[in-house]
Amino acid sequence: MRKLLILLFSICMFIYPIQSFADMAEGDMIVTLGENLTEVQKNGLLSEMGAPKDVQIVTVSNQEEHQYLGKYIAKALIGTKAISSSAITIAPKGSGITVKTKNINWVTDEMYVNALITAGVKDANIYITAPISVSGTAALTGIIKAYEISADKTIPEEVKQAANQEMVETAKLGDSIGEENAAALIAKVKEEIAKNKPKNDEELRKIIEQAAKDLNVSLSEKEMQRLIDLFNKLKNLDIDWNQVSDQLNKAKDRISKFLHSEEGQGFLEKIKQFFIWLIDWIKSIFS
Repeated sequence: MRKLLILLFSICMFIYPIQSFADMAEGDMIVTLGENLTEVQKNGLLSEMGAPKDVQIVTVSNQEEHQYLGKYIAKALIGTKAISSSAITIAPKGSGITVKTKNINWVTDEMYVNALITAGVKDANIYITAPISVSGTAALTGIIKAYEISADKTIPEEVKQAANQEMVETAKLGDSIGEENAAALIAKVKEEIAKNKPKNDEELRKIIEQAAKDLNVSLSEKEMQRLIDLFNKLKNLDIDWNQVSDQLNKAKDRISKFLHSEEGQGFLEKIKQFFIWLIDWIKSIFS
């Protein structure tokens, strides 16, 4: 009987191989590839990513892209082929998220960082690329899918949807107020939500208005309402806002507008004062 059970278990393992990625270590990589890439394109991207020969590969289909983006952007923008790909490398604990892109023409690095923080991704270095210029909206689907595997963690469907909606809304807003302003605005509002947890639309509107004022940008009423709807969805989800705040703090130097904000200018002023003190101290030694 025991031999039979062992035999059955071995057969099951062969038919349904069980892979666990929870023990992936710092520096380990997992790759996502669009389903419609040619073999030549796949090999070219893997080489570009610096992927090891035995790298774990996750395939992303066009159907999955439409599943997560169909509600928020036109089908034509999603297209009929899954092409954009990514490499996710496990970063040291507490280091936050970094994103670099190539051939991505609509979604910026900062927009990905914001959306990934919403999805609960942390401590990862991410490279997003494609063999031709693409919008980049589909890449988030693959990254989240790969992160679930690498972290052995299931991200709720509603959170995935919200992260994709956030990315698209930020990109749309970027067409109006500029990419850097849009990413910085979303980050500022999320940070305030994490701190103050607005109770109603009025409080949420004030947070958005203040963030827009800080960045010296104007929002139309339509844009304001879209943002209120988005952030209402976010704050009503089971999102760890403490983690969101922590990851945003780690990513601040990667949000382009941060150095132009009041907090960023204060940081630069401290550096300036330090060097003034250092020069004066050196002068005093030789005087």
